[in-house]
Amino acid sequence: MRHIIVGVDTGKASSIAGIDLNGRVIGTTTMKCVGVSWFVNKIKELGSPVVIATDKKRANQTVAKLAAIFDSVLFTPKDDISVERKEVFLSMKKVSNLHERDALTAAFTAYNSYSNKLNQVERMAREEGIDSIDEIKALVIKKSSFKEARLGLHNGRFIR
Repeated sequence: MRHIIVGVDTGKASSIAGIDLNGRVIGTTTMKCVGVSWFVNKIKELGSPVVIATDKKRANQTVAKLAAIFDSVLFTPKDDISVERKEVFLSMKKVSNLHERDALTAAFTAYNSYSNKLNQVERMAREEGIDSIDEIKALVIKKSSFKEARLGLHNGRFIR
């Protein structure tokens, strides 16, 4: 199962954007007038979310519910991400609409907040000859230490 970071934008038109734990875009999608079940189904199509992210300082009820449903880390930025920052941030990425821009910005902002730790985990895992690097990364994001994550893998403790 592919572990991912998912950005969510809710409203009359809602979007999700998924990126892998290496920062590559997996997919984006938008739909009007949707409920939580739409989000759940679309997220499952992309992979197993380790982080559910929003571009708002305070996550709304839908975003918080999605994080709980998937037992994912809920990521919110320190402050609402401005339109100007979103435009600069995604100047090289192609998105279909503003909702996908917001969801992708949320996903990349979350990824960037973990990037140093993810790079460190990748380096340590390679040094130890561990193949399941994404499993280790996912466990570390969910607050395990590298040592705990490595031991968990050897003891069959994988996350969903």
